[in-house]
Amino acid sequence: MPATTSRAAPGSPAHRRGRVAAELAVGLVPLLLAAAATARRLDLPRDYVPAAVAAYGLFAAAVQGLLPPQPWPGLGAANRVTVGRAALVLSLAALVPHAQALSGAGLWWIIGMAIAALCLDGVDGLVARRTGTGTAFGARFDMELDSFLMLVLAALVWRTGKLDAWILLLAAPRYLFVAAGRLLPWLRAPLPQRLRRKAGCVAQGVALVVCLAPIVPAGLAAAGAALTLALLAGSFAVDVRWLFDRRREGTG
Repeated sequence: MPATTSRAAPGSPAHRRGRVAAELAVGLVPLLLAAAATARRLDLPRDYVPAAVAAYGLFAAAVQGLLPPQPWPGLGAANRVTVGRAALVLSLAALVPHAQALSGAGLWWIIGMAIAALCLDGVDGLVARRTGTGTAFGARFDMELDSFLMLVLAALVWRTGKLDAWILLLAAPRYLFVAAGRLLPWLRAPLPQRLRRKAGCVAQGVALVVCLAPIVPAGLAAAGAALTLALLAGSFAVDVRWLFDRRREGTG
């Protein structure tokens, strides 16, 4: 009688998820390096690194949840870059509870990590184009991490005391748009590619990094953030109008 084995067949959903899980486990290495360096540089409490690891665990579970149902060979080169970028983003996220105690050199350290994460956003897209491995999953993976980075930076600005809680609105437009789509299905229709959306994302990140800079007065930071928020709101309004017009055409 042949021996049975629990090993998943190559190409099966279980095999695919196991391979992605292994790649995500490797991603713990840059996360631990980034978190350990940050903890040492900023003299953070002992709970900081475990919090960053816990955040990575939630992130890995979310990535598994986003995987498409069809056979998947693995994350691919571009998505591995995004996982590396996530190490910086999650290290920043774990800093939010400690942000009130940061100033001077600590803020510049955060800014350096944020700039590195923002720059890597262009690298994963470049790798996807150069290797011909761009996928809908990769695009969404990248977009979700971008949105979360904006939320983390906004929370850091707020928690440092530089600006009040209204700065969180600067990271909210996409989340509000997605929430509205739950109620209004026509908002979930695909949108055409537009350069202004990419420009808006860049402006969003730059504005939040500027707000964190110790040399930027709070009044100037608030003015820049408010202007960026207004531009983002206008961009989303254009998209909503475009989707609404197509919805009317489809039901007319």
